[in-house]
Amino acid sequence: MEELKRPARPRERTDYLPEWPGFAQVFQNRLTGAPRRCHVALDADLDAHIGDAEQPELLLADALTRAIGTLSAFRADFDVVFIYLPLRWERAFFGAHDFDLHDHLKALTAARGMPLQIVREDRALAYNCRASVMWRIGLALYAKAGGIPWKLADTDPETAYIGISYAVRPRESEKPRFVTCCSQVFDADGAGLEFVAYDTREVEVHRENPFLSQTEMFRVINRSMDLYRARHAGRSPRRVIVHKTTEFKFDEIKGCFDALPLCEAVDLIQVVEDVAWRGIHMDQDKQDPERGRAAMYPVKRGTLIGLNDREALFWLHGRVEGLSEKVHFQGGRGTPQPLRLVRHAGHGSWDDTARSALALSKMDWNNDALYDHLPVTMSYAKVLARVVKRMPSLGTTPYQFRFFM
Repeated sequence: MEELKRPARPRERTDYLPEWPGFAQVFQNRLTGAPRRCHVALDADLDAHIGDAEQPELLLADALTRAIGTLSAFRADFDVVFIYLPLRWERAFFGAHDFDLHDHLKALTAARGMPLQIVREDRALAYNCRASVMWRIGLALYAKAGGIPWKLADTDPETAYIGISYAVRPRESEKPRFVTCCSQVFDADGAGLEFVAYDTREVEVHRENPFLSQTEMFRVINRSMDLYRARHAGRSPRRVIVHKTTEFKFDEIKGCFDALPLCEAVDLIQVVEDVAWRGIHMDQDKQDPERGRAAMYPVKRGTLIGLNDREALFWLHGRVEGLSEKVHFQGGRGTPQPLRLVRHAGHGSWDDTARSALALSKMDWNNDALYDHLPVTMSYAKVLARVVKRMPSLGTTPYQFRFFM
């Protein structure tokens, strides 16, 4: 926390990553520690017990659960909980039956309304580029405390964006096997990014993928519209764009339209990540203008190629120009893979759909990259799906995304 207050110079991605001037200079807010009663140290003999235990993940999870329970009594005294995990506990970070300590803790603190920042010794404390670490943790802290780090420009304020994903519970669970996870972006300033999760009862499974009945899809979309209207003085959005990784079955399409009778435009877009297509940018050969040669950099980010009336290839990942004198290519290696966009409802050109996906790829406040490889509607629906299946109960109120970052 003291390091977050001091400046740091970048040692990587110098074409993109700016100097970290200090938390107060970036966010115009001071960063202070909570009162001593909010500092919880685990038992001194925990190291030995973790080393000897057959299931160390359960031992550590129980100790942290009790510590978080202690903090609940002082919830008004802090904004974000820090948990420090030293490398010597590494064997307790994962376990049998798909146990993941990170997701377990997020599920626990989200249910209690506590934003959580996990600090690992081998990552946050040992990473070479301190400016990168400070930007990542600083942005996350500010957002988890309720701040909005940046806003989108040039977006339609009357458009709602919805992402749908699914969580799969273990077969031995007594609860419904599938949970429908819905992330929704209602405002260009990012303040409307919320999650809703539902136990899914009317579902058909094809190739291990769940597809909702007309009634279930109506319930999901109608709930999102209720939340939108509550935020916008009873008004419905002019346009709704729904992203999903699997195709929209006929019953799902009918359920969407049943829930959106007042919208002028409804776009149901399947976002396919795993595609066989690749693209290479070609420059004109100066010595032989009729021929091309492979360029030094990959396809430009934002490149859109229509395959037919219903499908298009879209490069969210690619080269970016104009940030500095150098061309920026996130990751610095490989051939960017496009997304395949499939329109199951809607009309018009792909430009607006692609432009909104491009903007939403910059809404992830949990890293210091220029963009994400998915629109935030999809990437955060996936995060919710991973965590929510570990929650003891779903409740009926929407969750703010800051509890799952």
